[in-house]
Amino acid sequence: MIVSKAIWITLVASSTLWAAPQPLPIGSPAPQFDLRGFTVIQRDGQPTTVETRYSLQSFADARILAFIFTCNHCPTAQAYEERIKRLAADYREKGVALVCITSNDPRAVRLDELGYTDLGDSYEDTKLRARRRGFNFPYLYDGDEQAMANAYGPAATPHVFIFDEARKLRYRGRIDDAENPSEIKQRETRAAIDALLEGRAPQVTTTRTFGCSLKWASKRDSAKAALARWNREEVTLHPAGVSDIEALVQNETQRLRLINVWATWCPPCAAEFPDLVELHRMYRGREFELVSISLDALRREAQSLAFLQKNSASFRNVIFASEDRDALAEALDPSWTGALPYTLLVAPGGKIIYRHTGIIDPLELKQIIVEYLGRYFFATKPQLPGP
Repeated sequence: MIVSKAIWITLVASSTLWAAPQPLPIGSPAPQFDLRGFTVIQRDGQPTTVETRYSLQSFADARILAFIFTCNHCPTAQAYEERIKRLAADYREKGVALVCITSNDPRAVRLDELGYTDLGDSYEDTKLRARRRGFNFPYLYDGDEQAMANAYGPAATPHVFIFDEARKLRYRGRIDDAENPSEIKQRETRAAIDALLEGRAPQVTTTRTFGCSLKWASKRDSAKAALARWNREEVTLHPAGVSDIEALVQNETQRLRLINVWATWCPPCAAEFPDLVELHRMYRGREFELVSISLDALRREAQSLAFLQKNSASFRNVIFASEDRDALAEALDPSWTGALPYTLLVAPGGKIIYRHTGIIDPLELKQIIVEYLGRYFFATKPQLPGP
């Protein structure tokens, strides 16, 4: 029986016997690759991403070649971004080319794995990440085929592979020994590069690397199962009076609270609702909650509940139990004009840090949520923005 390459890859990726590739052994030659990627340039004073194809030959002039497998969503990977930029800047004039690669399959990433990010690991998100963070190194995308990851065998993000001038692997491991910059004691990547530049063998050639595991294509079923599980969660709707609305905005909890006012007769409300459900699934594992307020008449409670069930809205949902919408507006936010949909983001203690009339920009709102909650495990919360 002859099995095509495409079918064989599918069978292997879906098999319970599938195992992640082993990391490339020390002394191995650098495997070839051909990937799309980005560099960031300044154009009219603004950062702009330039898309280019990269291969091993693209870096033929470099004395030392360092690959770092990383990603957009992992909090550990994010915590190292500035350090990676410093590495690239410090060693560029010494003949070192530093290149980052994201190899996560975006379809294998569950929404609840995105709790520390506003961006996923898709090609477009990778492009945006490079521009927004001003990366001073090429950022390559390997998420569709994962060919480079399969050849090099990264275990987690970030994972460093350093090759000498003959393109033999001389170091494989972590950047340093602490996610929190204030706790670093060993800088193995810098030590390895320095040794190779001086013509010496690195004293340490391999280390463990800590971070998020690679999201191989074999994990797509896990992502689908999580989605199916969330879609089966119970959806409820309860009446709420003026005092209940006041309590929502006072937010006497330790959670960041997103409040959305909507109605079944409001087409923009229906259009943005899937984005709200996604936000809930991304951040509910942290100090975050979402509350929706239906502005339907109480007699239409059944229709409101049916809408919420259709959208698998398993967060807290209430329906305003009065026809006095002015009273609702005064209790919720006196500056609200009454137009729907209306969204508030309320910090603990009741400070409104975001208000928006109309369909939300999901990316903008995700940025605000992540910045408030903190991108990293060791980060402190920033000062609250705005009035």
